[in-house]
Amino acid sequence: MRPEISLLRDLVGIPSVSGTEGRLAEWVEQWARAAGLDVLRDDASVSIRVRGRAAGPTLAFVSHLDTVPAGEGWTRSPFEPVIEGDRLYGRGSGDAKASVATMLLAASDLAAGGGAARGDLLVILGYGEETRHTTMGTAVERLGRIDAAVVGEPTNLDFAVAQRGLMMVDLVARGTQRHAGYAADTPDFTNAIVELGRNLAVLPGLFTDRVHPILGVATATPTMVEGGVSRNVTPPSARAVLDVRSTPGWTHAELAAAMRQALDVEVVVTSDRLVPCETPPDSALLRAAGRVRPAGRQFGSPTCSDWVFLRDRDALKCGPGTSRRSHTADEHVDLAEVTEARAFYHQLAQTYLA
Repeated sequence: MRPEISLLRDLVGIPSVSGTEGRLAEWVEQWARAAGLDVLRDDASVSIRVRGRAAGPTLAFVSHLDTVPAGEGWTRSPFEPVIEGDRLYGRGSGDAKASVATMLLAASDLAAGGGAARGDLLVILGYGEETRHTTMGTAVERLGRIDAAVVGEPTNLDFAVAQRGLMMVDLVARGTQRHAGYAADTPDFTNAIVELGRNLAVLPGLFTDRVHPILGVATATPTMVEGGVSRNVTPPSARAVLDVRSTPGWTHAELAAAMRQALDVEVVVTSDRLVPCETPPDSALLRAAGRVRPAGRQFGSPTCSDWVFLRDRDALKCGPGTSRRSHTADEHVDLAEVTEARAFYHQLAQTYLA
């Protein structure tokens, strides 16, 4: 069995649902020490630094050790990795332990060759990425200079050069509470549910005046609706939760202002920290990635990641695995892609740090 497959199997076999990554973090630290790597484990990450033969930039390989819970619908044990044919099954196999395993081995390969010609390779493996409590922001602040970064998430080794942001918004409509039989008694009566529905119908037409060349338009998608007291009582309030996926063409403040102007319900922003990201147009990292992997396709990613903490650097998102398999029952990754990822990360480090 190839080393990257064996390492991935070991990682998947150590459950690390968000908040329980401690055992896996300790295991990765021990693995890195046994491999002769310079490793540091703290409450924000496990990090590994491979120093180059001369001064130069720092390239970071960034991913996360946590997974979402197993959930339901599995036909295999989610935390007992199994290889069937050309696939490895298990929770976290693609999101994102395939990236973790291949980044670790790429660092080991680089160290075995005496490091890059110049600069450092820094591997940062954070915790809690699948929750609002991700530690990557703290890890990036602690670890010093980072000039460029590859975020290890499942992209089938294509290059995500833009990533949507996420803003969570509550729409709250107010109405008159009374017996439903008297709903039409006075002209000033307002049904909160009707008002909310009228405003929800406006959402598809918002944000269409700014079209990002890769990500398209920002979207506001209702995902939850609640309201009502009883079947014969008109509702005093009704609330909808919006999942707003932003693009670099808008700030989150601008999106909130546009909704407040277009809607006549209360707009409450409950989370706006996950801003959109974009690879700079003159990216040296993207040029290096294209030389190493000419078949790599550039695309815009609809999903968020720890890229948000590196948005002011030269960065892109790329890793083995298929994003649509993330968080699903019977999550799996293609073994050939894992092997390709190890070579890609290693060669990319050599090329960028040449």
